[in-house]
Amino acid sequence: MVNIDYKKLKFKSGLEIHQQLDSGKLYCKCPSLLRSEEPDFEVKRKLHAVAGESGEVDVAAKHEANLDKEFIYQGNYDNCCLVELDEEPPKEINKDALKIAVQIALLMNMKIIPISQIMRKTVIDGSNTSGFQRTVLIARDGFLETSQGKVGIDWLYLEEDAARTISREKDKVVYNLDRLGIPLVEIVTAPEIKDAEHAKEVALMIGEILRSSKVRRGIGTIRQDVNISIRGENRVEIKGMQDMNIFVDAIEKEILRQRELSDKKKPVEMEVRNVLPDGTSKFMRPLPGSARMYPETDLPLLKISRDFINAAKKDLPKLRTEVKDDLRKQGLSEEMIGLLFKQGKLEEYKELVGFYNSPMLVAKILLVFPKQIASSLNKSLEEVENLVLNSYGDVLRLLERKKIKEGDLKEIITNLALGKKLDEAIKIEKKDSSEVEEWLIKILKEKPGLNPNAYMGLVMKEFKGNVDGREVMKIIQKHTKS
Repeated sequence: MVNIDYKKLKFKSGLEIHQQLDSGKLYCKCPSLLRSEEPDFEVKRKLHAVAGESGEVDVAAKHEANLDKEFIYQGNYDNCCLVELDEEPPKEINKDALKIAVQIALLMNMKIIPISQIMRKTVIDGSNTSGFQRTVLIARDGFLETSQGKVGIDWLYLEEDAARTISREKDKVVYNLDRLGIPLVEIVTAPEIKDAEHAKEVALMIGEILRSSKVRRGIGTIRQDVNISIRGENRVEIKGMQDMNIFVDAIEKEILRQRELSDKKKPVEMEVRNVLPDGTSKFMRPLPGSARMYPETDLPLLKISRDFINAAKKDLPKLRTEVKDDLRKQGLSEEMIGLLFKQGKLEEYKELVGFYNSPMLVAKILLVFPKQIASSLNKSLEEVENLVLNSYGDVLRLLERKKIKEGDLKEIITNLALGKKLDEAIKIEKKDSSEVEEWLIKILKEKPGLNPNAYMGLVMKEFKGNVDGREVMKIIQKHTKS
């Protein structure tokens, strides 16, 4: 821990967080689908800096233009269209994405802007084929309650994400257009963060709100930037602050870097820096200014009606902490709750509990049985889940109507994993335990030293699931005890 007197240094900091939303693309009908296959097409372009609404050329845009790079754009026809290539005007803004953005804003106590001008933000590093990014202000003046008082949430924008970088050379960059146009929100906090630990707390709080909403998950779907200044000097933006393990360290190292410059009477340049794995940072480009913004002329003003806001409020998502409290009240263990979130099966759980109101049993069916069955049948978990997931609702309906017994569920699901149809899978004709034991003793001699689950898998295959799993395990344990 570095000894830093934040008040004496007049530390000033705020966060900018970009999060992709889980909907189709923002200004066309293409799906938000990333591809690993060979591209269907490729185009080459060069981009040039133009003046913004003020008549001036932005310093960051001028910097990129002077690099004189060639940009190559690759794409596939099923997730890219003429809008991504900037050969066709944008379509009306995606209403699903707009609803998600409004809900996130409401969860942060923000005021929704009823009428907004969609703007173009000059970006000529090649990541946008048009040379600009479309952005629109959705909400303002929100706040979060933190351990060190309220922190304002100044702005929430709805934007289109940039193209995905494939390769980068000195005078050439290759992009894929699959990510271009995926909707994302940009959340900008007020510069009211007190210290590095406080910055981490605020980032985690915003992260919880985002994860509780309908957002995309995985690497590259969220980006965090931190703005830092000391002693009233110039602001520096640190990009790539997603790794919470180095979050505090990176902020402290930037403060020390700026303090050293200030102590030597050297100016702290207004610039964008990229965080490195060790918490230090390196220069990327000058900090953009307001000269790069100008109105979008191909789209009308965005109007968000009171009815639209009220509809968004009706199914406002609960925060993860609230959802976990609800699950505890339903009787789920902390382990099961953790697995539901880790495996992303919360929605499936909610749906299945509606078919059969036994939370722990439903959780076991979703989280425990598939893993055990995959191990016993020597199949992958993905393979088992693909075979059984779509049948869970029908199985639980039969259980609710007392057509099957709870004790037979694992055998039924095993039968489904073996490829049987539902009507065949529910026919549990138990083999006599003595017959099973006799066969098992033979296998123990032929294949000694296997673990119990391996023997269970052999039994299930031999008797096609028509055995009581608990009885089989008792027999296995009896004959494998040392």
